[in-house]
Amino acid sequence: MGTKSTEIKASLAFNGMKPSELVLQAKQVHDAMPNNPVYTGAPVDPATLEGAIDTYIASAAQAADSKKAVAEREKQRKVLVGLLKQLAHFVEVACKEDMAVFMTSGFKPATYSRTAPQPLLPASISSVDQGNTGQLLVSVKSMPKARMVEVHYAPAGTVQTPPTPWTTVTIPNARKPAVLNNLTPGTTYTIQVRAYGMLGYTDWSDPVNRMVI
Repeated sequence: MGTKSTEIKASLAFNGMKPSELVLQAKQVHDAMPNNPVYTGAPVDPATLEGAIDTYIASAAQAADSKKAVAEREKQRKVLVGLLKQLAHFVEVACKEDMAVFMTSGFKPATYSRTAPQPLLPASISSVDQGNTGQLLVSVKSMPKARMVEVHYAPAGTVQTPPTPWTTVTIPNARKPAVLNNLTPGTTYTIQVRAYGMLGYTDWSDPVNRMVI
């Protein structure tokens, strides 16, 4: 047996197919299913599928003649697509999650496009406002994909002596300002922010200095 995969699904993108593409897909299934021991007991017999294919081909050939002919073509298209969907769901179960077996049905496996997680944009401080005495309110630039935001702060030092130790405040998102309490009035604080997303933390933002009153 072939390499196994879980939850194999057949492509059901029939509505986006041109008439010639739909006929080709239907014929591939019609030719592959009969006499295939894996797919005995299929809900649609080969003769019924062949009849639907032939009827659809005939209606498609006449569709350019009138609106009535176009409506008949679409009607027969729905009939054919309905039969293919019945067979597709039957095949998904009967193949027992074996891709090699599934491929002998004439159907194509569904493909899924998944976007890889992207790193967050750099975090930044939009404003630092005075709250009550000994309190600052730090607003962070909106970051919808961030799972949480950290703000750390400390009394400002010099370029040669960075401010330490940092005190960190965590907020669930950037929608509300971070509240820094119990600060010393008259002292200038250095503040930075960073965000946490699916790929981890961003770098700390550029520092902002603000004196608290």
